[in-house]
Amino acid sequence: MKGKIKGRPDFLLLFLTVLLVCFGLAMVFSASSSIVTFKHESPWYYALRQSIFAFAGLVIMLFFMSIPFPMWKKVAPFLLLMSLLLLVLVLIGGVNINGAKRWFFVGGFTFQPAEFTKLSLIVYLSALISKKGERIRDFKKGVLPLLVMVGFILLLIMMQPDFGTVLILFFISSTLIVIGGIDLRHLFMLSLGLVPIFIYLAFSKSYRLQRISSFLNPFDDQSGSGYQLIQSFYALAHGGFTGTGFGRSVQKLFYLPEAHTDFIFAVIGEEFGFVGTSLLVFVFFLFLWRGFTAAIRSNDPFGVMLGMGIVTMIFIQFLLNLGAVTGSLPITGVPLPFISYGGSSLILCMASTGILLSISRDNNRRWQERNNNSQEMK
Repeated sequence: MKGKIKGRPDFLLLFLTVLLVCFGLAMVFSASSSIVTFKHESPWYYALRQSIFAFAGLVIMLFFMSIPFPMWKKVAPFLLLMSLLLLVLVLIGGVNINGAKRWFFVGGFTFQPAEFTKLSLIVYLSALISKKGERIRDFKKGVLPLLVMVGFILLLIMMQPDFGTVLILFFISSTLIVIGGIDLRHLFMLSLGLVPIFIYLAFSKSYRLQRISSFLNPFDDQSGSGYQLIQSFYALAHGGFTGTGFGRSVQKLFYLPEAHTDFIFAVIGEEFGFVGTSLLVFVFFLFLWRGFTAAIRSNDPFGVMLGMGIVTMIFIQFLLNLGAVTGSLPITGVPLPFISYGGSSLILCMASTGILLSISRDNNRRWQERNNNSQEMK
């Protein structure tokens, strides 16, 4: 009887995911339909492509939800090896867009290996750290091998270059290592050593320096480095408290660059105002709370690590995107999870959510088994 029990997934988490994706499809259409006709015949061009990504993501999410999450521990080395191979290949034969080689062009679509690397690194670190147990407190045998492996991956991504993904992977890795039980003295020493490295990376390239200067005072160069952020301010200010209404954004009409990708939150703010953006933020935090709950309720250390890594990934991307759009953080080119146009990011987020749903199914299965056992005892 016990073997036949299949736990139910967290339906609230599943509903919130579908809700975010559907809202994202509507906003991609709104943000792109007015200007896309100058490049393509149909105003539905980006929305239809995003719908294809969403359908693929839904299939993958439901498939991953049905797979027992411990299976990922077995394939973790293979996933990491595949990621490393793709990161090397994209530097050799990837598509160069605006000076960056981050994408493969396949069948009319682009694929970004760095997005796949986020999930494969989470799986691998979760498997390795949960296996190490208390040995993680030993710097040479526990932490150092992890740092070497993560550092090599970050180096490959910096060569693309993609500083935003480097930041995300850094925060994910740090979170998992801290959850794994690293000695706080080692953490403090590592932090001191990494600060000058990140300062150098931030100031070593002129375009990154421009992003920092435009973040500090965008109005110093209103037609140059500060232009995008200023247009985002205008969009959010124009939206006011209740917004202009769906489809009635002005800034998306050739004023705000990347309106349907990295800066789609500004269009949401203009069309739905403070009320709409607050509701969206609430839905995101409700999603993160359900994901966090699923992770910490797992009785498997690997499940806890895996779930926390996924929640951290989505939270950091959400935070970096909102920070960039509102001028609270420098622009890093990180998309808004589930909302921004882009197949690699959307499929990654939905696939990762499928794993969270698998963890929640296991939690509910155990609860149901305990409940059945207690009833049999009576």
